Amino acid sequence: MSWTDDVDQILASDLAAGFAYLTPAKGVVITPMAPLALRNRQAGTVTLTTSQALWKKLDRIRRNPGVAVAYHAREHGLTGRSGFVLVQGRASFPITPDRDWLESITPQWERFLGPRFAGLTGRMLEVYYWHRVPITIQVERIVAYPDDAAASEPQILGRPPAEPARPQKPPGGGTGPRVDVTKVAAHAQRLPHTLLGWCGSDAMPEVVPTAAVESGDSGVKLSVPAGSVPAGGRRAGLTSHQFQPRMIGQEQRVHTGWLGNDGSDRVEFAPHTKAGYRLPTSKLAFILASASIAFRMKKAREAGLARPR
Repeated sequence: MSWTDDVDQILASDLAAGFAYLTPAKGVVITPMAPLALRNRQAGTVTLTTSQALWKKLDRIRRNPGVAVAYHAREHGLTGRSGFVLVQGRASFPITPDRDWLESITPQWERFLGPRFAGLTGRMLEVYYWHRVPITIQVERIVAYPDDAAASEPQILGRPPAEPARPQKPPGGGTGPRVDVTKVAAHAQRLPHTLLGWCGSDAMPEVVPTAAVESGDSGVKLSVPAGSVPAGGRRAGLTSHQFQPRMIGQEQRVHTGWLGNDGSDRVEFAPHTKAGYRLPTSKLAFILASASIAFRMKKAREAGLARPR
């Protein structure tokens, strides 16, 4: 499938997007990533790159290839056009990095992230720069809203919308919160972007922008676009984040948990897990954090997601 010029302008311009993938239990994790404007309208593909050291993401994509990318933030990008664009499809990736291909995307990398470091710093960032693989998404559907809040009627490109997903079986450990609800709500209220995702009936993530209204003993109450969240309970992901130019300075708060909807446009999310980090606007902090992922390569090799040495 292909897409319109208006959609392509957003795909070609955003510095950060929310990459959503499925967990083994059909929950969703949403991770902010830099898409680098990598797409092929003729082939109907969108591509992101990831370090092999982040092996758990790749393992989950291998098990459940349905993914989505939410283009939701215009800061520090190349266009001021409003709109929330959700790209859904099936993903694949190679095990072996292609150095020539990684070299070929240098213009896109430098346009969004700046020049790669050379010398000693470049050697420290070897895994971050060159132990990367493309995640290529064969696009099946694009849901394009003209407004950032996804409150207007969207344009649907490609595969027709799926039926609302049925409620899921509650987890054995219960549906209530397992991490501090007050902190989750505070992060969502403080950070400029929050995304909510769940598994759709066609085994691809659904993602909408959301905002935290308040916290309570049973979870975080969220406002969502009218009619967007299916009724009932289900596993879901909630991610709040912010980022600075060239991603030097960023914060991510990534959660999985249980989402309940009693039929209103305010739903409740009970967080079960937490992950994330905060990096100041500092090149040194960025270098040290990026270099530290090299320690995860052993796990990637053990999982069969990177070639042995």
